[in-house]
Amino acid sequence: LAKMLGAKIITNDFNLNKVAELQGVPVLNLNELANALKPVVLPGEKMNIFIAKEGKESNQGVGYLDDGTMVVVDNAKKTINRQVDVIVTSVLQTTAGRMIFAKLKDNSEREELKMARH
Repeated sequence: LAKMLGAKIITNDFNLNKVAELQGVPVLNLNELANALKPVVLPGEKMNIFIAKEGKESNQGVGYLDDGTMVVVDNAKKTINRQVDVIVTSVLQTTAGRMIFAKLKDNSEREELKMARH
């Protein structure tokens, strides 16, 4: 129908996407669009996050970005239900989405940040 009408398809259905591409119908995949709009996060970047629950590994805490990206924070178990400053250590892209790994900022880095703000 889209081909007959000269229309484009917007979908998150993988199979429909492939069939439409084979038929020469332009397709916008919503999952690809959502991933393209997610902010880039790089190791060394500082962020503030709410630690919502315990992680799978010992002493980890887990929080989430606004887009649903999981952030696993080392040594953050004691900060569950609190807002904390963290530094990104690595970013992992999986088939299920993106995961960010981080560590708590230490006191000296917190002091440097406070002094830079004043």
